[in-house]
Amino acid sequence: MSTGLHTRWNGRLIGLVAVLVMVNFVVDEAITAPLLVLPDMLDHFGTDQAAWLNATAMLAGVMWAPLLGKSADIYGKRRVLVVTLLLSCAGALVCAMAPSIWVFVPGRMLQGAALAAVFLSVAIVRAVCAPRIAMVIVGIVTSGSAVLNIASRFLIEKLAVEFGFQILFLIAAFVAVAMAICVRNVIPESPITTPGAIDVGGALLLGGGLGGMLGYISLGSDLGWLAVGPLALLGGGVAASARWFLVSSRKPDSLIDVRDLGGPLVLTLLVVFLAAGSYQSMLQLIPLIGDVSTAQHLGYGLADQGSVALLLAAPSLGVMLGGPVAGWLAARIGPASTLAGAVMLGTVVTMGMFLGVAQLPAALCFAFLLGVTVGALGTSGFLVAGGFASAERQGIVSSLVMVMVSIGAVVLNFVGAAVLESTAVVVDGEQVNSATGVFSCVAIASVAFAVATVLAIALVRRTRLDSSSLAA
Repeated sequence: MSTGLHTRWNGRLIGLVAVLVMVNFVVDEAITAPLLVLPDMLDHFGTDQAAWLNATAMLAGVMWAPLLGKSADIYGKRRVLVVTLLLSCAGALVCAMAPSIWVFVPGRMLQGAALAAVFLSVAIVRAVCAPRIAMVIVGIVTSGSAVLNIASRFLIEKLAVEFGFQILFLIAAFVAVAMAICVRNVIPESPITTPGAIDVGGALLLGGGLGGMLGYISLGSDLGWLAVGPLALLGGGVAASARWFLVSSRKPDSLIDVRDLGGPLVLTLLVVFLAAGSYQSMLQLIPLIGDVSTAQHLGYGLADQGSVALLLAAPSLGVMLGGPVAGWLAARIGPASTLAGAVMLGTVVTMGMFLGVAQLPAALCFAFLLGVTVGALGTSGFLVAGGFASAERQGIVSSLVMVMVSIGAVVLNFVGAAVLESTAVVVDGEQVNSATGVFSCVAIASVAFAVATVLAIALVRRTRLDSSSLAA
């Protein structure tokens, strides 16, 4: 009997993949592309609070993810993805027209809903494709937009110079609404849904708790760790998270049933948290070492060894390769083994950055391989987590992967920034990062990757034991 799932490539499937790749391009336009015009935004609003302008969308995305993931399981993945894109469009328009930072920041929070498009795309692929081909397509969908990201960087920089930073948000709004129309017309709605209602109170508690604690980590370095605002975020976040945990452990229809997560899924989420955070901390370090010359005799630096533009593009090129290859491998050796291989590669490559911080050829090689790592990590992480969930829970389980990626990025980026700041030295009257700080950041990321490797190996063993038990 036919299941109605795609089992091989055809015209309809190619169209679906193309649309979902563009959907993930919307995520980049909403979350990371504004970094290109960050100095212009700071000047326009007359502020030095870069974190408010930059990190707000990511933090809001963490709050949006569980709510939209659960909604997708109940009301349909395509429908919620359309809503997600329209929310991102509305937020981008608010940002483009914002007369002050107090209007711009809420716009960024609304635009941060786009983060949910990543895991919703994965859930849609798993709903319409047979498992074997779905693994490959997840790799393409989660990493295929990297080539568009590279090309768009140059275009956005030129347009921003001519028309102002607002043009970025107008483009993001246009692409988001165009993709909402394409999703509505091209992608079928999944017939599998979960009866129930949205635990709005639980969603607000969980999202608010995560956002509050991450907001303290992200904004505290700019505003002061003991400032009223960050402390209020921390206190509110801890209280909301504690309240959510107590309520969810007793509620029959909670947003996330903490009693039903299971050991393998928890291991997967920990691996994603450590590995994704380590990668992000290295990505944060790359432009810093690329802006320093060896002539400054700081013990690191690449600026005088040739063009470093490729250094910034190399990770994106690696992502394009890592995602599809991980999907192909997952279909043959299993998602858990592929995930373990990805974090092992990340450990070796990150340790290689001890050499890469002072030699451009090595830095280019390791930056590319870091991109391969993160492409493989994203693909295999979603596939492993999705394998532990029934068809009715794909949305909420996939959202947990995205939440852990975001938390890891914020936490490890903060750790790296704090290390660099605490070890900075003064040279010719200017404060600069020291070699001690740079090498310490590489060491921290290497250790985190190594711990993730140990956990990933334990996950592989656990899944093999479970498979053996089921076979018996």
